[in-house]
Amino acid sequence: MEHILLRDGNTIPAVGFGVFLIPNDGSTYDAVTKALRLGYRHIDTAAAYFNEDEVGRAVCDSGIPRDEIFVTSKLWLQDYGYDAACRGIDASLKKLGLDYMDLYLIHQPYGDVPGAWKAMEDAQKAGKIKSIGVSNMTPNIWNHFVPQFDTMPAVNQVECHPFFQQKQLREVLDACGAALEAYFPLGHGDEALLAHPLVTALAHKDNKTAGQIILRFEVQEGFVVLPKSTNPQHMADNIAIFDFSLTDEDMARMRSLDTGKGSHDPETPGMGDMLLKAYKVHD
Repeated sequence: MEHILLRDGNTIPAVGFGVFLIPNDGSTYDAVTKALRLGYRHIDTAAAYFNEDEVGRAVCDSGIPRDEIFVTSKLWLQDYGYDAACRGIDASLKKLGLDYMDLYLIHQPYGDVPGAWKAMEDAQKAGKIKSIGVSNMTPNIWNHFVPQFDTMPAVNQVECHPFFQQKQLREVLDACGAALEAYFPLGHGDEALLAHPLVTALAHKDNKTAGQIILRFEVQEGFVVLPKSTNPQHMADNIAIFDFSLTDEDMARMRSLDTGKGSHDPETPGMGDMLLKAYKVHD
């Protein structure tokens, strides 16, 4: 496993295991347990995924030393503002059953983000969180909120894949020394991406799967990637990308696939209110 050095001095595994939309009915526990056995050491959850407790139990039951597993969670919109965020952080720690989280993110960039960020800064100082970051921030949203922060985010977790390479955002992040974490790194299972002639040709040339080619491209671009699958073979394949490299020519060809368009636009009017109504993490 390769690691990326964050601007705060901590390191993060380049490939993580995402648990978005995995039910909290034992399925998340089983998936995380399986992922850890396969060699994953980076698990990404959130309060609004409603499965923090099963992630935490799987981590605790794994027998793997806590400091060898990188655990991320995220603060939901209901808990923005300083006081609410303090309670939200403690709630995530309690559900996870952990003394600290390796990374904690502002999940959605709406409302009292500065107040929530201040609470996260204080929690970091108190040792409850190792690294703090944001998610779903476009360049415009980043430039609106981040100048109000005392601490620069270590990461910005956004949709990113070969069809949507976030080139403008990456310029902003690179200037600040912040890392990009890619959710939907396989295009949310987009067959147009997985079956693209260039991707399949490179997969044939390197004797790899289409998914491995895509993830390898992203890791070589410097992204942290968060593929999600409960298929055991896909889970194993998604982490087996460190025994080969794409050539400079192949990387350039992959960069040419960028359309500049993703499936989610955080700047859509009313997005914050829509998400707040759609997901309630507590009464």
